[in-house]
Order: sequence, then structure tokens, then C-alpha cells
Amino acid sequence: MSSNLSSDSQRLIEWSIAIQQIAAPTGAEAARAAWVAAALRDLGYAVEMDDLHNVYACRAGEQRAPALVVSAHTDTVFPAAVDLSVRRDERHHRIFGPGLGDNSLGVAALIWLADVLRAQPAPPVDIWFVANVGEEGNGDLRGMRAAFDRLTATESGAVGAAIVIEGMGLSRIVHQALASRRFRIHVTAPGGHSWSDFGAASAVHLLVQLAADITQLRPPKNPRTTFNIGVIEGGTSVNTIAQHAALELDLRSEEPAALESIVQQVQAIISRYQTVRWQQAGVTVTSAVIGDRPGGAIAADHPLVEAAIASLRGLHIKPQMSMRISSTDANIPLSRSIPAVCIGVTEGGNAHRTDEWIATQPIENGLRHLLGMTQWAAQWLGKASPSHLSA
Repeated sequence: MSSNLSSDSQRLIEWSIAIQQIAAPTGAEAARAAWVAAALRDLGYAVEMDDLHNVYACRAGEQRAPALVVSAHTDTVFPAAVDLSVRRDERHHRIFGPGLGDNSLGVAALIWLADVLRAQPAPPVDIWFVANVGEEGNGDLRGMRAAFDRLTATESGAVGAAIVIEGMGLSRIVHQALASRRFRIHVTAPGGHSWSDFGAASAVHLLVQLAADITQLRPPKNPRTTFNIGVIEGGTSVNTIAQHAALELDLRSEEPAALESIVQQVQAIISRYQTVRWQQAGVTVTSAVIGDRPGGAIAADHPLVEAAIASLRGLHIKPQMSMRISSTDANIPLSRSIPAVCIGVTEGGNAHRTDEWIATQPIENGLRHLLGMTQWAAQWLGKASPSHLSA
């Protein structure tokens, strides 16, 4: 590793690679969670893990509430069988590896933060470190939902703010939660042999017609609203009329009303294939919600956002305020009127691809940003009245 990196940066990179080498597809985060729990215990923390494999540790504050939650998700988009080999490009100060930036580096930064804060005087309020599952894909933010259900049900019962860590996106400050709805649409039909049963209803034929109808939707550009058919599957063989077919659909919008509008349009398309005509042909079409990420926001002039802007500028990093809205674990606290921001540790690229990379040089500033934001938020919560915490 380049000698011009600080010892903290070098340690963070080595932790990140160790974490990245443990496969953690959404829904199968147990091994990675166990590694994180062991690392936090080695630092002297009392660690708990829930049934979902969320990992919890707390730096006790001078007062218990309103507590600050600092989190990083442990899951990745990659299947367990993906090659996790890491490649270092010293010339360009980059490291390549699937899931390294999203979100092994974020998890490593969470552990680093816990290490730094344990050696400092007690913060004004409790700081909870949460390594949570289920942020990616069809995880539907279930880890963060469970974490906030758990932490707001404690004796003190108050979480005042949250900082969500992502490995990449150092210059971003996400303070608006992008709402989304995800559906699985399933078609069944009689099927048969492609030659002798020609004319029998095909689940694949009907599904692709339905999908084509969806692609003709024209969502508004303002508020920005999108759709994507990300998965389509079905059939048995090239010479079989398909009995089963399904697709997975992602709908998103900056505004709840616009999201509901496109949801209704999709439901109307589905209903056209649920008529008596298709039922008589032996066709059934069903849909199920497989993801429902709530929206929410704090204003650009909220103290938490202004503190993040000031922190970046103090490090001579220009904040990318155009990237303020996204779908992250911050959706959960924001949807519950708990102030939250999502921040990054370094810059990188090719997220969700096997050639994903992180830049090593900005990491030191990223750690300063994370530590400064955490200390500021704890001080702010220690002084703020309940009315000042509202999102």
C-alpha cells in the first residue's frame, strides 16, 4: 500500500478487503455479520445481534437520549459464487473488487469510528453503531426497519438523528429519501407442446405483452418518476409453450403522489389481463408487492445538512447537492421524521459491477468527515430541544 496513506487509511483498507472477502448476498449476511460482531467485541464493546443478523454496539453517552444512530449495511448485490478477487492499481491509487465500495468500506468505517470514539471522553448522548442487513435489492430495507423498531422501543425510546455510511460518494449528502414500490407479476397458463398444442395460451407470450404495455408508460419528468423491469423469467424449453413466467418491476418517484399514480397505471395494465376472456383461456395473472421503500426528507437548510456541507467544505471538497435524493437506509429514519443523512467515505465507480473500484487517496478526508459529523451530531442532540429535532 502506498506509503503516503495515513495509518488509519491503511487499516481501513485492510479491514475493507477482509470484509469484502466474506460473501454477503442480501438475505445471507450471517458470516459477515459474525466478523463485524467479533471485531467490535475485540474493541471492548458489548455486542448484540438480532434474528436478522443486524449487529448492535453502543458508545454510552452522558445521557441516553435522544440517541444518535450511525449505520452501514453489510449486504451486497452479488451472489455467493461471484469471484471476490481484489486488484490494486497503485499508479492510479485505486483498488478494484466487487462490493468493496458498496459497502465493505462503509462497514469498515463504522468499526473504525467505534474504535476512535471508545478512546475519547463520553459523548453527550448514546451513539449506536449498527451494521444492518437488507439494504440492497429485495432486502427492502428490512434491516434498518428492524433496527429502528428495536432502538425506539428501548427504555429511553428516543432516536434523535441518524448518519448512514456508504463506502462511496464522499462529496454527496443524501437528505431526501427516494420512495419506491416493487412488484413481482406472475403469469400461469395451460402451456403444452410448441407444435402439437400450438394456439394454447403461453405464460411467456402473455407476460411479454404485458411487459410491452408497461414500457409504453410515460411517467412525468417533474417530479422525476421512473420504471424498470429488472428481471424476467419463465418457460421450460424452446419447444415448450410456457406454463409459468414472471417479472420484477421497480417503480420510483420523487413525490408520493406521482408514485401512486404510476402504481395505479401498472395495476390497470395488469387488470386488462385478468378479464373473463383470459380466465376462460386458463390464464391467471397475479401481482405481489416485493418492496415498499418509504420516502421522506429534511430540508437543505436543516442543521444536519448544513453541518455536512460545512464539513465537506472544511476539507476542500465541493458538496454535490444535485445528488441529494436517493434510496438508502436513510429512507427509514426520514420516513419516521427522524433527521438523517447518508454520507460517503471515498470516491469510486462501477458500483454493482464486478469491476467496482474505490479511490484510496480521499479516504483520510472521508474519515475526518465521518468523525466530525458524528461528533457534531452528538453535540447537537445533546443541546437540542425536541422541537428542533423534527424533520
